[in-house]
Amino acid sequence: MRATRRPLLLAPRRAFTTTPLRRHGDLTPPKPGEELRVTFTTKDGHSFTLEVAEGDNLLDIGQAHDLEMEGACGGSCACSTCHVIVEDQEMYDRLEEPDDDENDMLDLAFGLTETSRLGCQVKMKKELDGLRVRLPSMTRNLQASDFQ
Repeated sequence: MRATRRPLLLAPRRAFTTTPLRRHGDLTPPKPGEELRVTFTTKDGHSFTLEVAEGDNLLDIGQAHDLEMEGACGGSCACSTCHVIVEDQEMYDRLEEPDDDENDMLDLAFGLTETSRLGCQVKMKKELDGLRVRLPSMTRNLQASDFQ
């Protein structure tokens, strides 16, 4: 007697989907007509005016354009390596007030000024179009190894 084969029952195939990979410093370009402008002045005095989208933060913008902004904590407000200095008091006044965590980290920043902020905490919005920030001459990166 010969064995008969039964047909293999295959499970229905699921559709394969992916989401776009978000890389460090990867920004979505602004839509035409919705561009906001921010100018970074580097520690050696060079200025770069960039067109950005609403909602982008200064750390991501700087890193996407290869500016010297370390962001050692990855933008989680746990260091001061994305310290920026807002050049215009009126523009600084348009920013949301820094919270306690940001103020604690700013206390560790090199060259702290009255208009200092952490780049990871400053999100671009229409009211900030034309923002000008300066990068400090150096940053402090306090790592756990510094305390051993």
